[in-house]
Amino acid sequence: MAFQTYSLFVLSLMISFGHVENRLNLLQLQNDIDKLKADFNSSHSDVADGGPIFTERLSSWTERNEKRIILSQIISMYLKMLENTDKSKAHVRNIAEELHTLKESLSDGSKKIEDLKDLTKLQMSDLKIQRKAVNELFSVLQKLGDTSSSHKRKRRQFQRLCKC
Repeated sequence: MAFQTYSLFVLSLMISFGHVENRLNLLQLQNDIDKLKADFNSSHSDVADGGPIFTERLSSWTERNEKRIILSQIISMYLKMLENTDKSKAHVRNIAEELHTLKESLSDGSKKIEDLKDLTKLQMSDLKIQRKAVNELFSVLQKLGDTSSSHKRKRRQFQRLCKC
């Protein structure tokens, strides 16, 4: 079940981000994923326990740029998983190659993930960090104001155009 979800996820990901190139054979990729399912014995009864692990998380990420962030992390997780598999199998190599291609196209998302991780590591109890943060507070609030005002502007423009 999970790998069925995974295969649909990967295929839709590739299509939605326009990374389905001529050389990509979707039927071959589906075949490769079916072989990977067999490798992992994904028809085992415990696969359905607890629901999906990735696809459910995607529903709260609605904006395209937001999705790129979470998808880059998910692709990284799949690549990490495949590191410990038998790379002598052609289907494993093919899937890993396609995932690497996708990861490269989502590289800006990976950078953003690193930024988020770095923020969580900041020692906010450190006086020097607190001083720097206070010095930046007004600029941060300005950027937040710019972001919210641009959303309001877009909403007003839409309301003028829309005869709802």
